[in-house]
Amino acid sequence: MGLISEGVTQVVIPVSALIGIGFALIQWFLVSKVKVTSGLVRENGQRNRLIEEDDQEVGVDSDQLVFKCAEIQSAISVGATSFLYTQYKYLAIFTGIFSAIIFLFLGSVKSFSTKSEECTYNKGNICKPALANAFFTTLAFLLGALTSVLSGFLGMKIATYANARTTLEARKGVSNAFITAFRSGAVMGFLLAANGLLVLYVSINVFKLYYGNDWEGLFESITGYGLGGSSMALFGRVGGGIYTKAADVGADLVGKVERNIPEDDPRNPAVIADNVGDNVGDIAGMGSDLFGSYAESSCAALFVASISSFGTNHDFSAMAYPLLISAMGIMVCLITTFFATDFFKIRTIADIEPSLKHQLLVSTILMTGGIAIVSFIALPSRFTIYDFGADKIVKNWHIFFCVSIGLWAGLAIGYITEYYTSSAYSPVRDVADSCRTGAATNVIFGLALGYKSVIIPIFAISIAIYVSFSLAAMYGIAVAALGMLSTISTGLAIDAYGPISDNAGGIAEMAGMSHTIRERTDALDAAGNTTAAIGKGFAIGSAALVSLALFGAFVSRAGIETVNVLTPKVFIGLLIGAMLPYWFSAMTMKSVGRAALKMVEEVRRQFNTIPGIMEGTAKPDYATCVKISTDASLKEMIPPGALVMITPLVVGTFFGVESLAGVLAGSLVSGVQVAISASNTGGAWDNAKKYIEAGGSEHARTLGPKGSDAHKAAVIGDTVGDPLKDTSGPSLNILIKLMAVESLVFAPFFASHGGLFFKWF
Repeated sequence: MGLISEGVTQVVIPVSALIGIGFALIQWFLVSKVKVTSGLVRENGQRNRLIEEDDQEVGVDSDQLVFKCAEIQSAISVGATSFLYTQYKYLAIFTGIFSAIIFLFLGSVKSFSTKSEECTYNKGNICKPALANAFFTTLAFLLGALTSVLSGFLGMKIATYANARTTLEARKGVSNAFITAFRSGAVMGFLLAANGLLVLYVSINVFKLYYGNDWEGLFESITGYGLGGSSMALFGRVGGGIYTKAADVGADLVGKVERNIPEDDPRNPAVIADNVGDNVGDIAGMGSDLFGSYAESSCAALFVASISSFGTNHDFSAMAYPLLISAMGIMVCLITTFFATDFFKIRTIADIEPSLKHQLLVSTILMTGGIAIVSFIALPSRFTIYDFGADKIVKNWHIFFCVSIGLWAGLAIGYITEYYTSSAYSPVRDVADSCRTGAATNVIFGLALGYKSVIIPIFAISIAIYVSFSLAAMYGIAVAALGMLSTISTGLAIDAYGPISDNAGGIAEMAGMSHTIRERTDALDAAGNTTAAIGKGFAIGSAALVSLALFGAFVSRAGIETVNVLTPKVFIGLLIGAMLPYWFSAMTMKSVGRAALKMVEEVRRQFNTIPGIMEGTAKPDYATCVKISTDASLKEMIPPGALVMITPLVVGTFFGVESLAGVLAGSLVSGVQVAISASNTGGAWDNAKKYIEAGGSEHARTLGPKGSDAHKAAVIGDTVGDPLKDTSGPSLNILIKLMAVESLVFAPFFASHGGLFFKWF
């Protein structure tokens, strides 16, 4: 037994989650103090400005600016909300159908028997019937799906609430704008982490009322929570990614390249759809994605622990170790937030990126101490972990090292991602320099950068896997993944900061604010691009560890003694699994291409047929462009989603658990590489374009200004990279996680009734 009792554990976890929610609400309150209303109020009989700026510099009436910002914010918010509501109607139908599949498949394992039976792992003990497991797994799936959708929706509402406020604060200076954007990101980060922890904690305790001492059945059914979270994340990422990139590509190709107008110019018919896309793809989709990673890593660790000595001895404090790590993470991230907003306020544009990087470093250092505290008070000094049929003796300091190496591997991946995607370093500057000779060399350099950026993250992941598995078998890998995600509140805060800043820049341009204001929002946006790439690196790295942990749990649950790659069944599975990320990427890339084609044609049509758009005397038809993105994304998200959801069911049912093990291993090994290279290639092209546009160095000025041949080549590279970094790349990490957790959930069915093809022939 550890040093803390079950009673203390039962209090600490929900209290930490509630503190996280409370802190998020405080940050929201501070953001809400920036008013998007009339700029004039009466105070002590005097007319004072709520927003102070140099009116001479702005050049237009302040009240009119605020009104314009509010109008644009409302259009973006309505567009994003409308899209998500429509998407959720489709997802509600899918959730209902898939819930029935889970119940029917798992219920049929023992022919819908209501009789209790001997436990699978804890021999000699009686466990609850398979029908009960089917029901509670279905319920957990629904809870996970609901929490995932809620995470994405709340994130979107917060982002659309904060974008215009960030724009208005930029008139006071870059520091105020940064704090507003960062606090808004923190609202999303803390709400997601705290809600995920609280719902999982409550689910475990409610399920325990029925399961009692049958912890094996309890935590097997809880794996449905991770499946629900990731299945919603997949459709959110793919649908949102197609939406945002169709609009972005259409806006850039016609607006920037053909018409030579600035980004986010109100004359561009696709500009509102582009800004809506930032929220439904980069915010709602990303929120659901990281929630899915958190849920799956927790479920994998809990499942392995339930069939180890923690579960057989009914040591709740040790069993709840993953939840305690998440609770500690919320506290650590809460302290870390003050370093950006209060302790070390930024003064200049040059301070923005270092401030965000320091968030990662400070949270990692503090969390290492937090992991040590939790490890030594919650875990017994010595215990056993299930290791593919054997019991491995483990000590509490082993687990400390497992979680810590996952945490530090995440930081390493974050910093390497930053090196390859930030314009402050030579890789992106080399890509920008290649634009001198046209788009072709830009594409070649960008692809090479993406492939090269895979090397160090793979070594970091490999070291984390080797150390954690050596110390604590599959449980070690599961908690290493949890370690990488333990600072998820901070990670999400700096990730969500990016799209909020991007929207703020768009609103500044559309509202006709001065060049100085746009320079400030561009600086916020450029740093946000890098932090978004770092966030994707974290998501992909954690997905690799989570998938491996789920793979190990699947192999254990399916009763596979060894996965022998020389067996034809397994090797064929490996080849097919390694092919799936390419098939999936082809589908998502082509979906973006088809939607972008329609968008380009519509934007060209409006420029050619509506007189006065270029002169600013006529208003473009924004609604038609929004409709094109909405219709395309909802239609195109179904085939890639179906590919991921159906593959494990078909392979497991017809070809058996060994072939499915091969598919999971192949998709993991291939998917991680493709995801990292795609995300970093797209991020580098984006920042190479921004490097030329900013003209912040002598080298950048020789390539610019906007509208030069080098800049047009950079825009083409950025356009090619858009679906890579915002649709295919981020969605691939969900593919590898989702197939693994789905296989684990359905493992009892596959073990009992799978392999029909080999039984028939």
